[in-house]
Amino acid sequence: MDQTKQKLIDHLLEHSVRTGDFTLKSGRKSSWFIDSKQTACRPEGLLLIADLALDIIPAGITAIGGLTVGADPVAYGIAGVAATRGRDLRSFTIRKEAKDHGVAGRLAGPLLAGDKVVITEDTVTRGTSPMEAVQVVRELGAEPVMILVVVDRGGSCAALAEAAGIEFRALVTAPELGFNYEGA
Repeated sequence: MDQTKQKLIDHLLEHSVRTGDFTLKSGRKSSWFIDSKQTACRPEGLLLIADLALDIIPAGITAIGGLTVGADPVAYGIAGVAATRGRDLRSFTIRKEAKDHGVAGRLAGPLLAGDKVVITEDTVTRGTSPMEAVQVVRELGAEPVMILVVVDRGGSCAALAEAAGIEFRALVTAPELGFNYEGA
């Protein structure tokens, strides 16, 4: 396994994974929980995420973002690190609800019609958040090319992405963290 990926797995296990009795957003019970923002919002964790992500984000991608709040630190961090490496990726956020004042709508940031887009998320279980972002990005005239998540907890988002004609990539999977998938 790649050394950077192993460092990311170790960071997630140290800072983001908890074991016990948890009720997930879906209402399902689980013996483990992951808050990937505990890794994505630490500089050393974010650099590991960006290193791995920038190796797999295709050339020609012009924007990166997704549904707030899970996508925000991932998209902004990758775009910031990319800029230090001479790569121009604009980052954006899709609001959960349309804003009715100022700049109205669900988009925050510079997403343009015609952009080739990577949709990001920190952790995905069922895949509903990135798929919602895909729909909004398409409605705004941009083209989602890839869904890129830090952790695939559920194992079911890949099939949703494939059905939508979009590549799916996870930097780390639940089995790589020592857990079974807990999808839909």
